[in-house]
Amino acid sequence: MTIDALPRSCRGVYGIAVTSELTGIGPQTLRLYERRGLLTPARTSGGTRRYSDDDLVRLARIAQLMEDGVNVQGIQRILALESENADLASRLEGSEGGAAGE
Repeated sequence: MTIDALPRSCRGVYGIAVTSELTGIGPQTLRLYERRGLLTPARTSGGTRRYSDDDLVRLARIAQLMEDGVNVQGIQRILALESENADLASRLEGSEGGAAGE
């Protein structure tokens, strides 16, 4: 998939400094979140991190969970479950649409 084929919200456009400024999360913490598997920013051919609008939303969710006192492992599990739930809801919505047309 080429970058032009990606939805705008998925395109990595923000460098780490801009992302840090937009989210209020320091660059070292952003790197730590990546190392811990909480998010995976896109990379340029030179290896520079590029964060998308979707990444900014995910970072806001991570910050909210941290503020609520959830540790990194808990955040990983919560984000995985939220993603799985969204996938299941999407599939259910798709199957209901197909059943309605029968």
